[in-house]
Amino acid sequence: MGERGVDSLGFIEREGALGLVQREFRGLVAAVRDRVLEVFGARLISAYLYGSVPRGTARPGRSDLDLLLVLRAEPGDDDRADADALGVALDKEFPQIDGVGTLLVSRDRVLSELETYDLGWFVACLCTPLLGEDLAEYLPRYRPDSLLARETNGDLALFLPRWRTRIAAAATDDERRTLSRVIARHLVRTAFTLVMPRWNGWTSDLATMAEVFGRYYPDHPERAAQIRDAVLVSYEPVADPAVLAAYTEDLGPWLAAEYTAVHGTKAPRPD
Repeated sequence: MGERGVDSLGFIEREGALGLVQREFRGLVAAVRDRVLEVFGARLISAYLYGSVPRGTARPGRSDLDLLLVLRAEPGDDDRADADALGVALDKEFPQIDGVGTLLVSRDRVLSELETYDLGWFVACLCTPLLGEDLAEYLPRYRPDSLLARETNGDLALFLPRWRTRIAAAATDDERRTLSRVIARHLVRTAFTLVMPRWNGWTSDLATMAEVFGRYYPDHPERAAQIRDAVLVSYEPVADPAVLAAYTEDLGPWLAAEYTAVHGTKAPRPD
């Protein structure tokens, strides 16, 4: 992959590969390949890995395993229950990971016009094929432009009330730590894609994302500092209610407003 994650023509290169999986995680990946097929069988079109494991940057005992499963039909309750049970079993069996996150989508949705610059881009550029058909063959190539920025993260304002509800309902420090990690990552990635077209590149490294954001917002050093701090929380989550409040009442609203002003609002989704 090029220095900025794009090729000589300016298209985002696909990140991750099975050959990059670290030795500590290879047995896990082999087991996932077998178990997914056993559990989903004919329902399955494709299975992908994404995140730190296929990028070769996972931390044994600290990183989670991220899966995307593409099904023939829209996922139902039985599909979600099967995915949850599979994730629990893998997490219990393999101490190398700290949790399993599984996204379930249909083939039609991945290839829909509405999802071309969101879910389609995600599959084509950020997912590593593990099983079945690679849907990237049916998708365009992508540049780090304003259209991509809008359709990937132009909906931050919708997340803020949902996060506030989840924070209010959190009863334990573990729940608050989980929320701090999820929200911090989302905010860092949104800050990066806000300036991604100006940088004209792509990265999944959170520290680089924060550095790039700060470079293009020199008049807002306090926001750059907040994004750098969010990177730390992404790796070492906290249970501090003040941190969560700062995300949903200060940094989040500012970032959502700035994003809308620069790139517009993401096309509405039915769900």
